[in-house]
Amino acid sequence: MLKAVKVRLYPTTEQQEILARSFGCARWYWNYALNACVQHYEETGKSLKMSEYKGLLPQLKVKYPWLKQDCYSSVLQCVAINLDKAYKNFFEGRTKFPKFKSKFDRQSIQYPQSVTVVGEKLKIPKIGEVKAVFHRKVSGIIKTVTISKTATDKYFASILVEGECSDHKLGGDKIIGIDLGLKDFAIVHDGEEVTKYSNPKHLKRHEKNLARKQKKFARKVKGSKARHKHKKLVAKVHERVSNSRQDFLHKLSRKLVNESKIIVVENLNVKGMIRNRKLSKSISDVGWGMFVNFIDYKLEATDGQLVEIGRFFPSSKTCSCCGHVVDELPLDIREWDCPKCKSHHDRDGNASQNIRTEGIRILSMDGGNPVLAESRRYKTNKLKSGKAVVDETGSPHLLRQEKCG
Repeated sequence: MLKAVKVRLYPTTEQQEILARSFGCARWYWNYALNACVQHYEETGKSLKMSEYKGLLPQLKVKYPWLKQDCYSSVLQCVAINLDKAYKNFFEGRTKFPKFKSKFDRQSIQYPQSVTVVGEKLKIPKIGEVKAVFHRKVSGIIKTVTISKTATDKYFASILVEGECSDHKLGGDKIIGIDLGLKDFAIVHDGEEVTKYSNPKHLKRHEKNLARKQKKFARKVKGSKARHKHKKLVAKVHERVSNSRQDFLHKLSRKLVNESKIIVVENLNVKGMIRNRKLSKSISDVGWGMFVNFIDYKLEATDGQLVEIGRFFPSSKTCSCCGHVVDELPLDIREWDCPKCKSHHDRDGNASQNIRTEGIRILSMDGGNPVLAESRRYKTNKLKSGKAVVDETGSPHLLRQEKCG
């Protein structure tokens, strides 16, 4: 099993200079190779293969000796591999076109070998032993180590380790349905009661401070030391927002995973939803996708299952008592009465119950479990039993379509 451990690094001034040169070499080669790919496509209409721009490295090291002196050789080879991955992700529609890197953005280099843990330090080729803070023991075979420098001048190392999971924990035995929202971040139904977790609104708490520092930053002369200083102050606010968001999502996802065996969520179209100008900032701040990813890998470690129902399933408009589906239910209506059985529903609580019921229905169908946690990982070719497919046979969504048709 592969597991990543992220640790904080505290390099000396001399080691920071060496890291800066390594970052610069990796950044330069990335831009050089990307420019070569773009020019080759403009001239021939074909993509440049990785073997071709990777094969230019020996010649470049002769022409530019600092590439060999200031940077470990495997780091540059990883740059070529990562650029090839970026192109594949672009052609498969997962990301945008690769961008040229700037020295003012986040910096990172990757070591595929020769990095070891020595006590409370990380031994890195051409850099030496760097002081690190390990919050957990690194046990297993170290596959790769990615060293990064944030916009706030903090250094981190992400250590990818292959080995048995030492902190394997058993989750609970509940089946819960989660409806994600903006007013309340998560509405959880466990079959007996509904629990609501309020939205912390991380960005809103720091908006005034962020606006004030952004104003000061905008007034500074470009290229000046004052502008660089205030850019770092703005980055610190963004970092604080990001850290508080991740802390909340990690704690809530861990709590839910410890209490349940199966978690059912909706497959939300977040990219499409953020096109709404009125809600785009709130949707981006809440972190639904990150939350589902956290649940996904934590369930995998506890042998649990993540079930994702279709995004067009009418969870809010379906009566959880009789199954009647109303025609329209605007967002401003938070409570409603079923016209068929006269049951009174809280919009979000009713949705979470319907999501849970639909997840149980999918899992109980003949042919096994068609929607598991692997349904989120099919693009990485890690499926154990073929691509997961959502079968809506018997669902209220399909029955409504048949009536309308």
